[in-house]
Amino acid sequence: MKNKYLVLVLVLALLATFAFTGCASKETEVTEPEVTEPVATEPEVPAEKVLIFARSGDSVSLDPSNATDGESFYVARSVLDTLVDYEVDNTNIIPALATSWGTINEEGTIWEFKLREGVKFHDGTDFNAEAVKFNFERWMFEDNAYRYPGENFEYWGYMFGGYPGIVKEVRVVDDYTVQIELFTPSAPFLSNLAMPSFAIMSPAAFEQYGADIFKNPVGTGPFQFVEWIKDDKIVLEKNENYWGEGPLLDKLIFRTIPDNSARLLELQAGTIDMMIGLSPDDAQIVADDPNLDLYLRPSMNVGYLAMNELKAPFDDVRVRQALNYAVDKQSIIDAFYAGLAEPAKNPLPPSLWGYNDNVEAYEYNPEKAKELLAEAGFPDGFETTLWAMPVARPYMPQPKEIATALQQQFAAVGVQAEIVTMDWATYLEKGQNGEHDTYLLGWTGDNGDPDNFIYVLLDQDNANIGSAGNVAFYKNQEVHDLLIAAQIESDQEKRAELYEKAQLIIHNDAPWVPLVHSTPPIAARTAVKNYVPHPTGGESTFWQVDIEN
Repeated sequence: MKNKYLVLVLVLALLATFAFTGCASKETEVTEPEVTEPVATEPEVPAEKVLIFARSGDSVSLDPSNATDGESFYVARSVLDTLVDYEVDNTNIIPALATSWGTINEEGTIWEFKLREGVKFHDGTDFNAEAVKFNFERWMFEDNAYRYPGENFEYWGYMFGGYPGIVKEVRVVDDYTVQIELFTPSAPFLSNLAMPSFAIMSPAAFEQYGADIFKNPVGTGPFQFVEWIKDDKIVLEKNENYWGEGPLLDKLIFRTIPDNSARLLELQAGTIDMMIGLSPDDAQIVADDPNLDLYLRPSMNVGYLAMNELKAPFDDVRVRQALNYAVDKQSIIDAFYAGLAEPAKNPLPPSLWGYNDNVEAYEYNPEKAKELLAEAGFPDGFETTLWAMPVARPYMPQPKEIATALQQQFAAVGVQAEIVTMDWATYLEKGQNGEHDTYLLGWTGDNGDPDNFIYVLLDQDNANIGSAGNVAFYKNQEVHDLLIAAQIESDQEKRAELYEKAQLIIHNDAPWVPLVHSTPPIAARTAVKNYVPHPTGGESTFWQVDIEN
C-alpha cells in the first residue's frame, strides 16, 4: 500500500511539473497599456477690463468745442486729444499731439508747433497740420461750412475774445508743422490750448456725420466712441492704435445716475466702479468701507449765486450787496459740505495765484441787508426767482437743498424767492440766454490761470445773450481794461497785481454771492488702480487707470 501511494505521489508531481513547464513555454500575450489622448483646451482668455464711472447728469454734447459742462468734458478727454496737455495731477503743460512749441517772433505773436507723426484718428485717417488748421478755422469763423445751426463755440469766445478773436491766422508749414499767429500776445494762450474744448477732431468725420458730429466724436485719444444711450450710458472702447501709453482698460462706460445716494448704493453693490457727486456727508461711509477708496480732488473751483443785472431790481448795487449780507455761508457749508468746503469771498479760488486775500468778505448780517433793501426802495422786500441746478456738481453736491437754504435766508430779509429748476441742458441754455433772475452755478478751473475764472465768468466780453459765460451780465469797463492788460502781460507778478485790483472792484459791485470753494470727494472700489483726481475736474488720466477683476 505504501508503494502504491508513493507511485501516485510521483505521478502527481510529474503532472504538476509538466503543467508548469507547458505554461512557461507557451507564447505570452502582452496587452498594450491604454493610452489617453490629450484633450485640446482653448487658451485662457483674460477677462475683459471694464470700468463703469457714474455721474449725476448726462453729457450735453460729445463735441467739446460746443460744450461748457463738465459732464461733456469727462467723456471728451478720453476720446479726443489736444495739442498740449496737463500733467496728471497739476496744470503744468506737457506735450500731446504737439511734441514741441514756441513763439518765433520778437512780439511773441506767432506760435509754431511741431506735431506728432504717425498718429491716426479713430476712423483711420491721418492726424496732421491740415487737421489742426481745419479745427481752428471751424472754431474761429462764424461762417465756416462746418459750423452747424445751434453751435456757438462758447469757450472759443470766452478764452480767445470772440470770432475770430485774438487768432489772426493758422498756417500749414508742412505736414507736421503748424503756425498760429495772434493779433496780440496772450499769456494764457498755451494753457488754454490744453483745455478739452480745443481738442482736435477728424476732418473726415465732419463729412460723414455733419450736424450729428456732436454725438459721434472721432479723435485720436486712448478710447474711441461706441454708443450713447441718452440719460443712461456712454460706452467707449480701447483704442488699440493709441500713440501714447495705455490704455489698460478694454472699455470705459459713463453711466448717468441722478441721485447721489443711489449712486453710492450701486458702488457698494459693485454694479459701478467709480462715482463723482458723492454727498460730503457720505464721505466717511466710503472711508470706513474696506471695499472702497475715498479720493479728494484738489480744490480749484467756486460755487456762486449770480444776480442778473439785466433785470430789476438786480441792476441796483444795493440790492446785490443786500443779498450778500443775507447769506450765512458757514451754515450752508455745515449742512451740505461736511467740512469739505470753505466760504468764498472772491470769484477766484485761494489755491490760484493772483487771489486777493485782502478783500473783506461780506459778513452774515440780515439787519444790514434790510437796511440796504430799504435804501433801494424795497423796505418790505420783493419777489423773485431762484434758479437751481438739477444735477450735483463738484462745487454744489446738493443744489436743490442749497437753494432751499438760500430761499429761507432771503425770506428772513423780506425777499420771497421761488425755486425754479429744469433739465441740465435746458438750464445751461436758458442761463446763457439771461432768462433767470438769480442763478446757482459754479466753475471748476480749466487751466490753472486766473483769466479762466475772472475773464470767462465776469468780463463784459462774455456777457452776450445766447452764449454768456458771465450769467450775471455784469459789465464794468475798468474791470475789462484790467483783465485785457493781464492777458497780454507776460510777467506773472504784474498779472497777479492786475487780477487783485479786479477782484476788489468786483467785490464792491457784487454781481454774485460767492458761496463756496469745495474739495470734492470721489469714491471708487478698491479694485480700481492708478486713478489720480485732477484739479481741473476733468479726468484726463483714464488711460493709466487699471481694474482688478
